[in-house]
Amino acid sequence: MEAQVSAQLEALARRTVDLVSREELAQRLEVCARERRPLRVKYGADPSAPDLHLGHVVGLNKLREFQDLGHTVVFIIGDFTGRIGDPSGRSRTRPPLSAEQIAENARTYRAQVFRILREDRTEVRFNSEWLDPLRFDDVIRLAARVTVAQMLQRDDFAARHAAGRPISLVEFLYPLVQAYDSVMVRADVELGGTDQLFNLLLGRELQTAMGQPPQVVMTMPLLEGLDGRQKMSKSLGNYVGVTEPPGEMFGKIMSLPDEMMWRYWSLVMAISGDELEERRRAVHEGRRSPRDAKDDLARAIVARFHGEAAAAAASEEFARVFSRREVPSEMPEVALEEGERSTGVRLYVLLVRAGLAPTNSEARRLITQGAVEVGGERITDPTAVVRPAPGCVIRAGRRGFARVGG
Repeated sequence: MEAQVSAQLEALARRTVDLVSREELAQRLEVCARERRPLRVKYGADPSAPDLHLGHVVGLNKLREFQDLGHTVVFIIGDFTGRIGDPSGRSRTRPPLSAEQIAENARTYRAQVFRILREDRTEVRFNSEWLDPLRFDDVIRLAARVTVAQMLQRDDFAARHAAGRPISLVEFLYPLVQAYDSVMVRADVELGGTDQLFNLLLGRELQTAMGQPPQVVMTMPLLEGLDGRQKMSKSLGNYVGVTEPPGEMFGKIMSLPDEMMWRYWSLVMAISGDELEERRRAVHEGRRSPRDAKDDLARAIVARFHGEAAAAAASEEFARVFSRREVPSEMPEVALEEGERSTGVRLYVLLVRAGLAPTNSEARRLITQGAVEVGGERITDPTAVVRPAPGCVIRAGRRGFARVGG
């Protein structure tokens, strides 16, 4: 049994940032092995956005490791806390959601997490189960268990307090509510990103104060987005959604800075250290080009969510369009309005109509930068009038294509 516990501990501690504490996790694993019961591993998600991205996959991978070792994931959808809003390391609170938004986002979350987690080893809970029934005197008793000094140990609270920016009492209550979730599900372990460390540690304190063994706290790295700098986020537009079409997912991965490949291999694909080092060495020694190595990564990620056939097709399409400069096999059509075939149409207007630019000003910027071609001819005059024939291909940037309708 000792060897089994040691092997589990080594596997579970891999790739973590904070582990509070390794010794406690070993003790929990020993007890579970002796009593033949699984650990209860808590993971919370406020349904603030309906789509999971690769940044979420980092934590979900670790949860799946727990499940493959026989443990239970308690996946808490914060329908109650979603109505409060959470700073989560930001300078402003996350805006609260309506009940309708929460219900729809929660439904989508459930469908997506089971692309990674095992449904038979996942207990899905909504924290409104135990938070809605609380009376105001219950809340006051909970609040009495923490101090303002404790709350100001949280980095973002401390920074805002020092800068004289307001912090609402609701924001102080949020970590307490999240900690109470741990009490109510009797969590053995809680997993989160490094930006959640304070909240997870508060769960330990509240469990101890309420007569439960304190949960082990485990944090995972925050995955940088496609810009290679800031953490992956839908609001920053640097994300790769797990339900995006294969071609779009593949193209986004290929846009990563080369040095970020290894981090994605490690955190998203969770390959072993030996395999990671071999892939890195192959590029360093010139046995594999950075472009081909990134193609390997994009294929692996697309295959994980869409299958091998979709990954192979996405790779071929990307090579055809971006390496061999051919046009995509499929692209949206843009229609010319009555009379425009003879009089012509401003190119920037056509780009917006085709969905290749969000605004007229952005379309003009693309044209001026030389990023727009009509029928293979590059146009740099932002005031240009064009008369494209049916079937003519318009290209904007690296991945924007549209065909003029008949």
